[in-house]
Amino acid sequence: MSESNGEQSFAEMMGQSFDQAPRAMEPGEQVEAVVVRVSSNSVFLDIGGKSEGYIEKSEFIDGSGNVTVQEGDRIKAYFLSTRKNEMLFTTNLGGGPAAKSHLEEAYHSKIPVEGNVVKEVKGGFEIKVAGSVRAFCPYSQMGLRRVESPEEYVGENFSFRISQYEEDGRNIVLSRRALLEEERQLQKESLKASLQVGMTVKGKITSIREFGAFVDTGGIEGLIPVSEIGWGHVDDIHGVISVGQEVEVSILKLDWESDKFSFSLKNTMPDPWDQAAEKYREGTFYTGKVARLVPFGVFVTLEEGVDGLVHISNLGGGRRINHPREVVSEGEVIEVRIDSVDREKKRISLSLAVAARMEEEEQEVEKETKKFIEKSVEESSGSMGTLGDLFKNKSGK
Repeated sequence: MSESNGEQSFAEMMGQSFDQAPRAMEPGEQVEAVVVRVSSNSVFLDIGGKSEGYIEKSEFIDGSGNVTVQEGDRIKAYFLSTRKNEMLFTTNLGGGPAAKSHLEEAYHSKIPVEGNVVKEVKGGFEIKVAGSVRAFCPYSQMGLRRVESPEEYVGENFSFRISQYEEDGRNIVLSRRALLEEERQLQKESLKASLQVGMTVKGKITSIREFGAFVDTGGIEGLIPVSEIGWGHVDDIHGVISVGQEVEVSILKLDWESDKFSFSLKNTMPDPWDQAAEKYREGTFYTGKVARLVPFGVFVTLEEGVDGLVHISNLGGGRRINHPREVVSEGEVIEVRIDSVDREKKRISLSLAVAARMEEEEQEVEKETKKFIEKSVEESSGSMGTLGDLFKNKSGK
């Protein structure tokens, strides 16, 4: 606005006309639009900036012949092309003649198409798109991971991207994986700003290996190392978790550059050592299972996540041994005595119960013997005098 007469200058009016002019769109570009009118053949859209477009009405007809949109509805659509100076859009291509006529445009514009998995065929699946057009999706392109149970996909509807369109639509190859990877990348970008090491997130177990389990937290997938499955030693991961199981995990590592992420399941569980110092008191006896043998002793599991050590010097019962296997074996259930507990270092020192009881009995015998001798000396001193007095009396002096 000019300061002198309040009227717009020529330059300002030109600038506004350029701002309001419809911008050029690339095929495949997604927009959010408002339905402004529904005619007999088309659904007209307001896509902003005084730009309008249309979608063929057949895309919005349900199985009962009803129109599924009305004026004022907000929808997402993909730009296909310009026809007779009008911009043609489409939703995620489904069935009907409109979708069939747009398949080649969807291929060039990379617009998703909706398909139904008809059956499993050699190397993949037969997919029906645009109502009756046959297409093929290889096993490797059906999901982010290897197809474990192909029969589970039959009869399902999914969105696909056309990766190959040949012979005038008689040879169409689809990829569901391409769309899933794009979606995951978008999720990953949004997670970068919100996730931090130490946070607890929900996820689903996707696969299990000897070294750990992989978990998908919705946007990123990472490893739960076998050492982070539980507080105790895990011999069989399958006995603790299963594929498809929903879990809560703590984030251990976020390496966005290398796309490597690691999680902990045990950090979301109560630490048994929080109560160990109160529960396992020195001098008490417990039954445990021999977890593993090492050259310097035996680790005994008192409860899941709490192991104690019987040093090799406490295994022989007074005799020298070269290796713990001479006395016990892995998996054997034995009784032990708690000798000491170090809560800070999470260490418990143990002794074999048999040897410990023998030691206690020897100490008790030694204690009683000492008391008996002391009592005898006191009695002798009171009735007969000192040893020197006895000698004097005996010599008559």
